[in-house]
Amino acid sequence: MAVYTPLDEDALVAWLARHDVGTLVEWHGIAAGIENSNFFVTTRDGPREQRFVLTVFERLRMDELAFYLSLMEHLARHGTPCPAPMPDRDGGLCSTLAGKPAALVTRLDGRSVLAPTPRHCAALGTMLARMHRAGGRFAMHQPNPRGIDWWIDAARRVRDFLDADQASLLDDEIATQAACWRDATRALPRGAVHADLFRDNVLFVDDEGSQPELRGVIDFYFAGDDAWLFDVAVCINDWCIDLDSGALDHPRRDAFVEAYESERPLMAAERDALPLALRAAALRFWLSRLDDLHRPRPAELLTPHDPRHFQRILRRRREDAAPRTLRPDRRSEA
Repeated sequence: MAVYTPLDEDALVAWLARHDVGTLVEWHGIAAGIENSNFFVTTRDGPREQRFVLTVFERLRMDELAFYLSLMEHLARHGTPCPAPMPDRDGGLCSTLAGKPAALVTRLDGRSVLAPTPRHCAALGTMLARMHRAGGRFAMHQPNPRGIDWWIDAARRVRDFLDADQASLLDDEIATQAACWRDATRALPRGAVHADLFRDNVLFVDDEGSQPELRGVIDFYFAGDDAWLFDVAVCINDWCIDLDSGALDHPRRDAFVEAYESERPLMAAERDALPLALRAAALRFWLSRLDDLHRPRPAELLTPHDPRHFQRILRRRREDAAPRTLRPDRRSEA
């Protein structure tokens, strides 16, 4: 978790003046995320206070941000509960702050649920399928920036930091994914994917005894075009497992998949490719955590995630003999 770029209040006030959001009331850094610097910002416009999230982008260029911010704008307009970018007075969604690209988006209500129940997983499944359908109508395109080409490059960067057992696991999985992933996903439904839909990127409002209400999906800055099944696999590997062992929690997994299929039934080819997708998703996040641990960047707040978590998950997905049939009565090709 990190804040890489400290802000000067005078510079922030001048930057906010380019937007019709009122005057600055307060702001502070957010100890969340590992790629960008994030800040909560509160402004006042007459008697009304408004809450935003300001992101200063540490790696992405201004031209690269057009896809992410336009996707968020598109999804918000089509019913996905995600932050809406706030344009400046010239209509731009991004401009320079502290020498780096920065964007202001609406701040959503709710909190992350770190111990989800099947009901939370069902709400996630419904939302994800609807988001995929909406993203399928998005006109802009960009390959998944952390797709298979990135996995292969990252594996080269981190391999020398691994012990023999870890290196053997990495080599074998990279070889499998390089041989199979592109071919396996060519015929699958695809479009814009979030690609990082972890528990801390989804906001809920929970009243005791009532159905949890999913209020927000945040952090779209790894989004890109890929098989929608990749998003499904990322969610299963984070939301539907025992965190200590990496083993699948079948009630949560089934609740998530059934809810997803109520909106977009999986194709038979997606069911067949799911074991490979689960391994691919585990590999992707094992590699990113290894990269963050062994090749860190300076930051005011930085706590790298433990790579061993996704190493365990990858081993479990490899050991799983075969996934249980998800819903044999729903083998739709639609």
